[in-house]
Amino acid sequence: MKAVLPLDDAAADLATVGGKGASLARLTRAGLSVPGGFHITTEAYRAFVSAFRDEIPHAQDARRLFAEHDMPAEIAADIRRAYEALGDDVPVAVRSSATAEDLPDMSFAGQQDTYLNVRGDALLDAVKRCWASLWNPRAIAYREQNGVPHDDVALAVVVQELVDADAAGIMFTANPVTGARDETVINASWGLGEAVVGGQVTPDTIVVSGGAVTQSQVGDKTVMTVRTPDGTREQPVPEELRGKAVLEAAQAVELAALGTRIQALYGTPMDVEWARRGSAFAVVQARPITGIKPQVEEWNDSLKGEYLWTGGNLGEAIPDVMTPITWSLVRLFINEAMSASTLPGFDLVGNIGGRFYMNLSVVHSIAGALGMRGRLSAVEQVFGKLPPALDVPQVPVSRWEIIRRVLPMAIGLQRRVRHNLKGMRAFLATSQRRCEELRATIAATGSDPELADLWEREIKPHMVASCRMLEAAGRQGGATLVWTRDRLRRMMGEVDAEAMLTGVNSDGELASLGPVMGLSRLARGEITRDEFARTYGHRGPHEFEVSIPRPGEDPGWIDAQLAGLRDLRAGTEALLARQGKAREEAWARFAERHPRQEARMRARVQRWNAVVRDRESTRSENMRAFWVLRAFAVRAGELSGQGDEVFFLYLDELLALLRGDRSVLAKVPVRRATYEQYAALPAYPALIVGHFDPVRWAADPDRRNDVYDARGAGVPVSDTVTGFPGAPGIVEGIARVISGPEEGDRLKPGEILVTTLTNVGWTPMFPRAAAVVTDMGAPLSHASIVARELGIPAVVGTGNATMRLHDGDRIRVDGERGTVELLG
Repeated sequence: MKAVLPLDDAAADLATVGGKGASLARLTRAGLSVPGGFHITTEAYRAFVSAFRDEIPHAQDARRLFAEHDMPAEIAADIRRAYEALGDDVPVAVRSSATAEDLPDMSFAGQQDTYLNVRGDALLDAVKRCWASLWNPRAIAYREQNGVPHDDVALAVVVQELVDADAAGIMFTANPVTGARDETVINASWGLGEAVVGGQVTPDTIVVSGGAVTQSQVGDKTVMTVRTPDGTREQPVPEELRGKAVLEAAQAVELAALGTRIQALYGTPMDVEWARRGSAFAVVQARPITGIKPQVEEWNDSLKGEYLWTGGNLGEAIPDVMTPITWSLVRLFINEAMSASTLPGFDLVGNIGGRFYMNLSVVHSIAGALGMRGRLSAVEQVFGKLPPALDVPQVPVSRWEIIRRVLPMAIGLQRRVRHNLKGMRAFLATSQRRCEELRATIAATGSDPELADLWEREIKPHMVASCRMLEAAGRQGGATLVWTRDRLRRMMGEVDAEAMLTGVNSDGELASLGPVMGLSRLARGEITRDEFARTYGHRGPHEFEVSIPRPGEDPGWIDAQLAGLRDLRAGTEALLARQGKAREEAWARFAERHPRQEARMRARVQRWNAVVRDRESTRSENMRAFWVLRAFAVRAGELSGQGDEVFFLYLDELLALLRGDRSVLAKVPVRRATYEQYAALPAYPALIVGHFDPVRWAADPDRRNDVYDARGAGVPVSDTVTGFPGAPGIVEGIARVISGPEEGDRLKPGEILVTTLTNVGWTPMFPRAAAVVTDMGAPLSHASIVARELGIPAVVGTGNATMRLHDGDRIRVDGERGTVELLG
């Protein structure tokens, strides 16, 4: 048994010398200025208590029990020899060091005892009192609170030369209040450090950042701990020192540099106890800071300027806080599928607190410059309505400069769309097979560099092709969708117009209806689970987020959706058949009123349906390509040995990792903490103007989730729930407010689904719903198209439904007028 170890001994680890001792050994070996001393090991403690160990948990006074027993002679002799080696009658500090102490998640600070200015024969008694403090009520309660079994702990003791300090204190190498890693916070007071550690004094507080003092506050230092012949005591601070700064600026900077060395040694922000004698600093303790806010980045493109951002349309398809790898892949998607909608020099899309937003200021500015403000109604049908009182900020560029930048792109877009439309049918016919081949190739890839090469050679080209096909499908037809819908509404009214526009699914499967119709076929045994997974397994509520498994990877998801098909008001096919009957009756009324225009209008509507179907088909295949991207990221995690760490790298960083650059992994902890911070917040407002702080907004009890305007313009809060007529019909029923598709089982047949947004992943719920009401959405969002096809009344883009309606409210939904009424 080794009862004593030198302070810098390599064997001085947590189990042998406790947390404080292991830390001091590490500091000493690193050459830092640590007062000399030695460890009394946990083996010595166990040997001492072995004779009365069973009595300790039942003892009324542990200190008395320990005092009644003599220390084994051999241990006492070892301690005396180590003490005498320090010098003649050297005053020492005797500090407890438990095996569950000074850990990153538990400090145990102050739970056991410390004795200062101990000399000679008093040392052995101080050691026994330290050992006994492991069983004081305070330490016992702390262990129980933190789930540390009493049998698992033992106590070592650190004996160090006492620095007869004229000043001492605590230093935090990161700001313990704000979590800022670029700030060192120093507390300083006169005398020994016990008055600061014990909280008996208001110390000076100095903040050092960037090698300079940035803040300094002198405390009213009323008491100080000083040495006495037989220990220490508190005494008043001399009047001339109470209001005097303990540290000069240069000394504070020197001390902060010492803290930087200690933090670099441990690789984490540290809580350091220091002492100063004359001009020399000494480190008497260092432990990781517990409870500090994790270091985070700021993901906030709203800071780039005063713009109007919307979460509508594509934001509905990307409802989650995105991991960094997903955001970089979404940027690739935008560059290839929507580049022509932007204005060079301005971002069309942004990442605000991890969520996807589009910059409507760019769209409105281009429309204004090209004299197309009258056609902004088409923008509304895609992105949703703006409050009447909301003034859209414009980008700070002249009209002629916008025209100069936009026209070349518009000309290039026309050529690109014509070219890609020629290959669209062939792409759609082969996409599923090609994606399956790519996923199989990825799974078979055997090395990191091979996977990086596969990205460049095959994965990225397929992704780019799928994006360009989506762009071509979305650009074909020009204003056909908006013009046809508006024209029919004027000629026939809302109800008949919407009925006549349905039937997209009758000439070929509408991709957004594919999952729910596939589930029905699976339930009837017409297809196998594997066939369902292969055909529809890429679609889901989180289909852009590559860190989340696809439905095709999750048998539990398929089971849950099949369970939801039971006890429906009507099956999907029955709903489509009912809507088909309503459609033909509406066409009959049209033929009666406008007999000469029927053939032309039918041709227009057929064109409408074809464009909608192409959009949905190419979008679906683009999502199938995202399943390939997920397979790529997952395999990268497997091959590199980093698992889900790779989701917190951007694409270029991930490729660098695959090619051998492991330095990018240093960014993962901060990225993960940032993601977790934003993911814990509620969904942000659908519309954001100007600079927006997600954390501050979420903490505001009066926050709004419809509009945030940093200009203080104060868009009035609507007392009514109104939006776009998504699909006609009037329904009364119970509102079921659902925050996410994972809560879908709460929606009972015949209830009204009320939520922030829906996307294709929600459509398996639609046949259960009597109606659908959303905060976000517009007539041309694919969820609205699905509701119309199924003949389910819908009001979309209300902005405030989830603010005004509550679970269990009885409401009336009027899908023709776009209103929702609370019935009381």
